[in-house]
Amino acid sequence: MLHNTLLAALGTQEILVILVVVLLLFGGKKIPELMSGLGKGIREFNNGKDGVDEAGGKSEENINHKV
Repeated sequence: MLHNTLLAALGTQEILVILVVVLLLFGGKKIPELMSGLGKGIREFNNGKDGVDEAGGKSEENINHKV
């Protein structure tokens, strides 16, 4: 509930100010690296959540569950 309230309180101007501050803190070259790392982290989390290992196969837990 708090999450929805915070998003509703932010307007376009506030979001632009936050983006400018982030740009000033990290610089234009560092932001793509940060976003890439964030994307990889989310992907790994989802793979772990779904029980898929890095090789693309199913984990032992899922194999044993289907048998």
